[in-house]
Amino acid sequence: MIRYFILAAENSLAAGIFSAMLFAVVLRTKEASALKRLALGCAAGAGLSVIVAVLRRTTALINRARLSTGVSAVALVAGILFLFLFWIDFSRQKKGEKKSPIFLYSVAGVLEAALLFYALPDILLYPSEFTLAGESIVSTDFLFKLAGFAGGLALSALAAFGIFRSAVALPGAGTPVILSAVLVVNMVNQVTAIMRYLIARRIIPLNQTLFAVISVAVNNNIVFLYGIMGLSSLVLFGLLAVFMRPRLEYRNPAELRKLRAGLRRSRRRAVLSIAGLFSLLLSFTALKAYNERPVVLSPAEPMTIAGEEIRIPIGQIEDGRLHRFAWNASDGTEVRFIVIKKSAVAYGVGLDACDICGPTGYYERKGEVICRLCDVVMNISTIGFKGGCNPVPLAYTLRSGNMIIDTEDLEKERTRFK
Repeated sequence: MIRYFILAAENSLAAGIFSAMLFAVVLRTKEASALKRLALGCAAGAGLSVIVAVLRRTTALINRARLSTGVSAVALVAGILFLFLFWIDFSRQKKGEKKSPIFLYSVAGVLEAALLFYALPDILLYPSEFTLAGESIVSTDFLFKLAGFAGGLALSALAAFGIFRSAVALPGAGTPVILSAVLVVNMVNQVTAIMRYLIARRIIPLNQTLFAVISVAVNNNIVFLYGIMGLSSLVLFGLLAVFMRPRLEYRNPAELRKLRAGLRRSRRRAVLSIAGLFSLLLSFTALKAYNERPVVLSPAEPMTIAGEEIRIPIGQIEDGRLHRFAWNASDGTEVRFIVIKKSAVAYGVGLDACDICGPTGYYERKGEVICRLCDVVMNISTIGFKGGCNPVPLAYTLRSGNMIIDTEDLEKERTRFK
């Protein structure tokens, strides 16, 4: 749940903030044609994202790295052109001259489409990871993941909406300047992504200095998001500063009361938006660190080895909890396996590894058996059977009050744990 909350928020917030500020700037022009072009770009980006997400899910036609690099290149060119035309238009307006051609807003539409097209396909595909093949979506695990995913999107959208309302209301050149700064930060991120692709494909010569710089940028990609969050928060704080000493023009006490009520509502929205951004920052740092903390596997329990047999007393594994055991193969490799009682007459016995995630192991949390790598909750009744992220089945017999496991079966599986 927490993982998909963070993923949804991280991948949607930058595009949401930029879209909010771009719509705010265009809305302030009070030109219907400009808003129409931006809305068309938004619709085009969303529509293309749905198509690509479906193709990526059902076919092998889409090369994700190549497509992302191409979209980044389009967004980069559109961003540079937009900034150039936008500030020419802004300076002309300050002088009272005629505005730039409507081409500016067409470029804004292309930029909006490219930025959405870059972010949305991955977001749309996350729900396909909630269950493994053959598993039902009617499960508590699926609903928890869906709730986390929807919560991340909702909080990101609310923060972006608050920024939009504040950016529309912020007087002067504050919003255009902050929008430009946000766009520059995003373009630097796009440049690093494009350069990484070109270096990886040997399209440009490998330079150690350049490679080191790109590697630092890629490995610390979240810093760009922090920069965008910090810059966008200036809109909110700027608006609060304006509200501290508002200049109100009114003709009667009733109009004054109405103006003050509007200021209170605007202040509350700005404060709530700041709280939303702060909550997201905590999610990307403290909550993410908490969620990604390493899970320590429980220690192996004692067992008896007699010749080529491992003997585990039935009384030791009767409590319905997860029990872990370890045996050293002929080459010294530690082969782990788990045992859990499934019912009055059946046990789930398997290697502490699976065909999908390898030997990362399983752990118990609140009565559930969970894969340590992918965080998938196992259906305990299916442990001991092949399929999905289930532990690799291990044969056993019950004899004289003991569970018997042949060491030969473990020896055959030692390569899984190397």
